[in-house]
Amino acid sequence: MTRVKIHKENFWVRNQKSEGYLLKKKIMEILVHVCRFVLLFGLCFLILQPLLNKISVSFMEEQDLLDPIVVSVPVHFTLSNYEVCNEIMHYWEAFKNSMIISLTVSILQVAVCTIVGYGFARFKFPLKKLWFAAVMLIVIIPPQLISTSLHLHFRFFDIFGLFQLIAGHSLNLKASVVPYYLMSATCMGLKNGLYIYMIRQFFRNIPNDMEEAAYVDGCGMFRTFFTIMLPEGMPIITSCFLFAFVWQWTDGFYSKMFIGGKRLVSISIAGAVDELPSYIAKFTGVRSSVSVAYSNCILATGTLMVIIPVVVLYLFAQRQFVESISSSGIKM
Repeated sequence: MTRVKIHKENFWVRNQKSEGYLLKKKIMEILVHVCRFVLLFGLCFLILQPLLNKISVSFMEEQDLLDPIVVSVPVHFTLSNYEVCNEIMHYWEAFKNSMIISLTVSILQVAVCTIVGYGFARFKFPLKKLWFAAVMLIVIIPPQLISTSLHLHFRFFDIFGLFQLIAGHSLNLKASVVPYYLMSATCMGLKNGLYIYMIRQFFRNIPNDMEEAAYVDGCGMFRTFFTIMLPEGMPIITSCFLFAFVWQWTDGFYSKMFIGGKRLVSISIAGAVDELPSYIAKFTGVRSSVSVAYSNCILATGTLMVIIPVVVLYLFAQRQFVESISSSGIKM
């Protein structure tokens, strides 16, 4: 208590000597902290408010949805919305298929993009700038622009005419996951250009001394990459894996183009509202229209069921993700 009193007395003494400047500076610091808190709180609220609203709506019965008095807290709490979504979306089957495809594709994408990004960051080779410009085109050009070419390429798939020569016809790779794997293995998958760019920038920020010391100690190029550079790059690799998994998990464009009757969560949620009248008709025996409020409720519930696995994955990998964001920079 005595030390606090002395500190306060020193503050006012120093403030008097500075003709009030110290007090003005302290007030400005407090105002800056308050403004920063208000801005961050408002930003977080804008991000979380739609999610909180979906969580609230998912536990409401239809009468709560139509009641103007009920806003955020359900009066008639129910879990039936999740049961309906589970039946309509065939959730567990779609979950299993999406998990297998998303994991395998994400791992393949990150493995290939790590090698390519490291090569762009550390090695010199002919037409390097031209090839990197091609990588940037993968980021810039939307996949819808090349959808027709992709459809024809995998519908009539051939390698230098060999299948046509041997079997007499090309291969139809549609309605399978093979196009996913081929595109991911050749760095043409979903957002692969972005992953290459991120990994390249990360490795460019690592000092060359580490590699040179490894070469002096007798390590070869591959051993240096796998034992020294790869562990150093785990934060950015984890971030790229999270991005790849999330985008693959929620992708509806490539899924509809390549995969036929296989159920995925990204496709199932798109047709949940359309299947709702048929589902209700199985119990009532009468096919009738569904209210907009209840349709939106089912859509919100299905959306939560889709994003919950992504949130759980992020919670396990958030440390590496935050580390990569804080430690990586942009070096031109």
